[in-house]
Formats: sequence, C-alpha cells, structure tokens
Amino acid sequence: MDIDGRQMRAYSDAMRWDALFEDMEAQLASEQLLGLESEVSERARMEMAGIDICDRLRAAIGQKIEVKLRSGTHVSGTLSHVGSESLVLDQDSHQWLVPLTAALAYQGLGRQARAIQSSASQRLGLASALRMLARDRAELAVHLLESAQGEATMRGVVDRVGRDHFDLAVMLPGEVRRSGNVVAVATIPFQSLAALRSLRGQDF
Repeated sequence: MDIDGRQMRAYSDAMRWDALFEDMEAQLASEQLLGLESEVSERARMEMAGIDICDRLRAAIGQKIEVKLRSGTHVSGTLSHVGSESLVLDQDSHQWLVPLTAALAYQGLGRQARAIQSSASQRLGLASALRMLARDRAELAVHLLESAQGEATMRGVVDRVGRDHFDLAVMLPGEVRRSGNVVAVATIPFQSLAALRSLRGQDF
C-alpha cells in the first residue's frame, strides 16, 4: 500500500473512532439527562408527598377561591385566613367560616404551598375560632350538614363551646342575645357543621 493509501486508511480509522466516541458521549449525556430528569421527578414527588391541604390553602391567601361543601353548597370568596381546622372566606357583605372537614373540593388553588410559620397557629383549631365568636356575641347563620345531600340553617349566637361541640342560642332574626329572646338552645357537634356565615355585615 502506498503512502497515500496508508494515510487515507489511518484517516478513515480516525473518523470511525471519532464517531464512536461521539456516539458514546452522546449516549452518556442522554443517560445523565434521563437520570437527572428522573431524580428531579422523584424529588418533586417526594416534596408533593409532604404537602398537606393547609399548605396549599395558605399559599392562596388573598386569592378568590370556591369551596364545594359536602352538603352540595358552593361558597366562594377571598381566602383571608387558614387555621389548622378551618378557613375564612370574605365576601362583600359577610364572611364564611368553613371547617376543613366539611369541604368536598376546592377550586382556584395554585400549585404553590406555604408551610406553617408558627406553632401557635397550629394550636388554634375550630374550637378556638368558635370561642372567639361566643365572646363577640356575633349573630350567625349556622349551616348544618344533613344526610340526604343537603343542609339545614339555623340562626343564633354561639353560647358555649366544648371540645367537639357547641351550644347555639337560637333567636328570632334581628334579636339581641338576651335570656328572654332565646327561642331554643341547640347543641351542635362539630362533625355536623357545614359552615358559619356572619350576618348584618359582621366580621369574624
């Protein structure tokens, strides 16, 4: 083989080796990319697994959302507060206090989450919110869950709050809470509560 032939053969071999190494590098880069994507995906799954509904709700504070209650009622408003067991929605003329256990589905939540900032907030449950309402003697509409896909509504003032229930002093509309104005006292388990709605423009 002459010199030109040997040079051409060496050049051809070098080209094959270059192509081989380039192919190997491309495969390695592809595997690394797939490995990275898999790692990112797995990390995202693990992070999502540690997020609860309160984290999602806290990230939506200040936004308008809609809550479908287990009774079938839809309540919408600006989310203003999220506790460990309830949330508050603001509307133009009143507010809603919704136990998290009464919510069937939410609409309007983003993909963000916000962890709780203080351990004190974690201890403020539904009973704490109801005790504040009892202290303020606020007139409320109490929406109760019913077994036949619906709800009943009572009006009154929260009188006393236990660990898992509260007493509602039922009054005629517009009456001030006095012993002579109380029509009846209803004892309501927390599990029966669909929502509380403020009346006469009162805020929670």
